[in-house]
Amino acid sequence: MEKEYDFSKGKQGPIRSNKGKTRITIYLDDDILDAYRRKGDNIGRGYQTLINETLRQSISKKSAAVDAKTLRRILREELQKAV
Repeated sequence: MEKEYDFSKGKQGPIRSNKGKTRITIYLDDDILDAYRRKGDNIGRGYQTLINETLRQSISKKSAAVDAKTLRRILREELQKAV
């Protein structure tokens, strides 16, 4: 051990968490939480990581809704390619 330590640049407060992540409190149904915990245990990953990935996938999916006009156009194009 040193005789003296320089704490002049030290900062008081809690340990800084990972950047880009925020600690929150959320209420989930027991069955949902149990399912994620079981799945995490089965594949060797954390249940919170799995929940985060599920939420990320849900917001990043492009809208799957296609109107009738667009569907007809796509079908025509694909049928022409097949002929």
